[in-house]
Amino acid sequence: MPVIKTDKETIITKSIHLFRVHGYYKTSMADLAKACGLIKGSIYHHFKGGKQELGLVCLQYIHDVFNESIFIYAGKRSLSAQEQLDALSEGVEKYFLASEGGCLLGNWSLEVINDIPEFKEEIQAYFSSWEDALVKILVSKYSEKEAHVLAQQNISGIQGALMMMRLYNNETLFIRENEKTRGLLK
Repeated sequence: MPVIKTDKETIITKSIHLFRVHGYYKTSMADLAKACGLIKGSIYHHFKGGKQELGLVCLQYIHDVFNESIFIYAGKRSLSAQEQLDALSEGVEKYFLASEGGCLLGNWSLEVINDIPEFKEEIQAYFSSWEDALVKILVSKYSEKEAHVLAQQNISGIQGALMMMRLYNNETLFIRENEKTRGLLK
């Protein structure tokens, strides 16, 4: 395979895919470099802290994508609360159905949070952002306390459905659970 010049974002997106499918510990720097068409040492040019730095950047990248393109619907005052919830739910569905391997943050919350504290902090921040977005919408119908409980239950259900979707290779399991999100205001 010829070595090609690639940018930082390409390294991140290709790494996210490998990390989701194979996990943190089973993905080597050589695997990451090969997927990007690079030699192993080239990744260190962009990520001097190696795999751990790249992993953290991948988590932050996903968090940013969700903040900018999915969770943002919670603040769209031009939409009704139901429309906000529908748009957020649709964004979650589109993202995860296009993401082989499920949710990287969910996967790593089981695999590495006891070993790499920085990962745990970023994963917590991501799930807190998701919860906050849902709560912002759900308080149109529920008390803040009830909205937090419902948001936590919903996210837990989605994460479980992602795991089952991957285990059984059955998107219906996830789609059915995600449909419950839309029903939270009905």
